[in-house]
Amino acid sequence: METRFWHKNYDYNVPTTVRYPKIPIHELVHTAASVTPNKPATTIYGTEITFSDLRRQIVRMANAISGLGVKKGDRVGVHLPNCPQYIIAYYAAMSVGAIVVNLNPMYTTEELKGLSENTGINTLFTFDMVLPNIRPLCEVVEIKNVVVTRITDYVNGFEVSTPEELELEKGWHHFSRLLEQSTNTVPPRVEVTPQDPALIQFTGGTTGLPKGAVLTHRNILSATMHANLWGAHLNSMTPVHERNVLALLPFFHVYGDIVVLNWAMFNCATQILVPRFDIEEIMGILEMIPRIQFFPAVPTMISAILNHPKAESLELDKKFGLLNSGGAPCPVSLIERARDLNICFGEGWGMSETAAMGIANPNMGLKKPGSIGIPIPDNDIKLVDPGDGVTEVKQGERGELLITGPQVMSGYWNNPEETANQLKDGWLYTGDVAVQDEDGYVYLVDRTKDMIIASGYNIYPREIDEVLYRHPKVSEAAAVGIPDEYRGETIKAFITLKQGETATEEEIIDFCKDKLAAYKRPKIVEFRDDIPKSAVGKVLRKNLRAEEVAKQEKE
Repeated sequence: METRFWHKNYDYNVPTTVRYPKIPIHELVHTAASVTPNKPATTIYGTEITFSDLRRQIVRMANAISGLGVKKGDRVGVHLPNCPQYIIAYYAAMSVGAIVVNLNPMYTTEELKGLSENTGINTLFTFDMVLPNIRPLCEVVEIKNVVVTRITDYVNGFEVSTPEELELEKGWHHFSRLLEQSTNTVPPRVEVTPQDPALIQFTGGTTGLPKGAVLTHRNILSATMHANLWGAHLNSMTPVHERNVLALLPFFHVYGDIVVLNWAMFNCATQILVPRFDIEEIMGILEMIPRIQFFPAVPTMISAILNHPKAESLELDKKFGLLNSGGAPCPVSLIERARDLNICFGEGWGMSETAAMGIANPNMGLKKPGSIGIPIPDNDIKLVDPGDGVTEVKQGERGELLITGPQVMSGYWNNPEETANQLKDGWLYTGDVAVQDEDGYVYLVDRTKDMIIASGYNIYPREIDEVLYRHPKVSEAAAVGIPDEYRGETIKAFITLKQGETATEEEIIDFCKDKLAAYKRPKIVEFRDDIPKSAVGKVLRKNLRAEEVAKQEKE
């Protein structure tokens, strides 16, 4: 079979190979500010900052941290939700050649300690609400520069906070004050090449400390180009002054970093910043905004919006140019719900290690519900036997997904052993089990680590989830293998029901009878108000399994 045979299914205007700009990521800021200086780059609760003003603040902050001794190769932690301060800190750090370390604001002191020590952060941008975690962190880890802000410091109508009001420790810096005192608007003269590391993006490890994927400027720029070209029809038909993106995905996650933050900068799109996901707040924002060109999200966000009582009256089909799902597998029932509402919908797959990009469904070409799509430009994939990690499986057979492309990370930070485990001869071993059909479309079956082995059978929990999602009363579902003396593992389903619905364990199990083989059916069902998820809505099966193991140990 010829290589890259899936190219025949690309949209009419998507190239099969790309010439990537040979610039560092922060140059995107200068391009956007030169092309559309007076257009709003960001808006948060009605307060706008133009591209020109944003560039000026980024350059001044770059000079400010340079004055604090931050130099090329240093690690700068950005520990903020979506707000203008995040964007300024991110591009300022890169402008001096530093490496941004993305930190989830929800991390505990213990988690922050492990990641700070692992990366050797010497500067940290953070905010007032998490200082109860930062103060004890700084007692055990030496961080030379701590810069603190309050999110509302960039919202008109609120008083800008002061260092005294935030009770900053001696030697700490106040974001707005630091910026105010830096008047130098000449960009730092630091040579940064596309091959230089730009970002350390932590992945949700199943055990121990998360691994830090090192993404170079070239990795991020390649992924940004991929995101831009894959949705090229959207931009070619949207005038620059109308381009915008709903920035609901957190920037500290790789999906938000590439497909919102850098995509917007590349396309001169206004970012409508949303610091947290609150469904009523989101529906209120959607009521006020007449048009959102691009809205990337994760399935849990999409489900909450499309199943909200206001979803139909808001005429979302008029508001969304393209609603895109990623970050976690999207149930077919949710894709059908979007179609029923006449919403233009896309789905793709990526990882922290692939800078969020890798495989996606065409927007105007052949779409296959349930498939994550076909490899994007300049990417190759192969499926290998999970047992030996080498033998390629036949078409239609299950295998571990391997991928190679210009956006694939250079390795894991300070972790040569894991780098050697997952990167071999340029191929990234993803840990995802998949099937590829005759048109090149890839179907994720599950994670190799999530596989359930019951009575000798290999069972993929996602297959069970898909059936449970089809039950009319089910809002969310997660199947997990729990230890069982007789079968090795037995299948337990965790279910959240739609508002106002009630159901019994027997009802759920009966529903699966004609849809799943006996060995794949859940044997136990637990109803919950919510199912544990990561910051971007990925179900944390390992947490559910750990709870069950702990319960059994107590008995």
